[in-house]
Amino acid sequence: MVADGEWQSDLLDLHAYLARIGVTGPLPADERTLALLHRAHVLSIPFENVDIALGRGVSLDLDAVQAKLVGRRRGGYCYEHTLLFGAALERLGFPVRRLSGRTRMGTDEVRARTHVALLVGEPGHGWLADVGLGSAGPIGPLPWRDGQRCDEGRWSYRLDRDHDDLWVLRIRRPDGWFDLYSIDSTPQHHIDYEVGNHYVSTHPDSPFARRLVAGSTRTDRRMRLAGRTCTVEWAPGEPSTRELGDAEFERVLTEDMGIGLDADDLPALTAMTRPILVDR
Repeated sequence: MVADGEWQSDLLDLHAYLARIGVTGPLPADERTLALLHRAHVLSIPFENVDIALGRGVSLDLDAVQAKLVGRRRGGYCYEHTLLFGAALERLGFPVRRLSGRTRMGTDEVRARTHVALLVGEPGHGWLADVGLGSAGPIGPLPWRDGQRCDEGRWSYRLDRDHDDLWVLRIRRPDGWFDLYSIDSTPQHHIDYEVGNHYVSTHPDSPFARRLVAGSTRTDRRMRLAGRTCTVEWAPGEPSTRELGDAEFERVLTEDMGIGLDADDLPALTAMTRPILVDR
């Protein structure tokens, strides 16, 4: 049910959200505040699909999103992060446009519009705000300008115009620029996000519907969990990957990534991701 306004921003407990990401005011609607909030959100709230992995749905009602990511100190995936961050920006007076894009992850394959982000301002002099890409995403907002490189410590990003109003977000890898996703500035509606969320959370071809995925970002490292496979990248280059036993798996989820799991969720996740041993 939508409250005043399609995106329910009036329902956000702004004080609780700011406390969750560790930010205090004053917060004028300017470039410095946008960068501060974006960075704090990415470093504070993890990426995860625990509810999907455990056979639950993902609600895009703002009350449900903030209860989960703020109140219960959980994480979420791009739809949840983007809705929460967009509501906070609107409450602070920023002009916000909800967008959707197609993941590429280094390929030219045409995929469904299943990634979402924000345009703060207008194309040409606005900002791409993406707090929901997980361990591959930027820490800060990116200028919506063709070819401008943004360095974030050891990581570099670039937003390039592909053609017409299509833009591509790229990250610098040792072998060159790597396409993360394409996106345009067409405004989306809440129902568009509902359709995309349904596909991502239920379709058998969706990677999020098949296994546990979680990630966290720090200023000096990115960590990603896919089932029991943990990948850590300290700088652009060759990441380290290892398989986790029960105790380390639980520690990575709760301590390293900071996901506030309920008492019954952790043993359920541990059991469902445990490798099946086959007698020979």
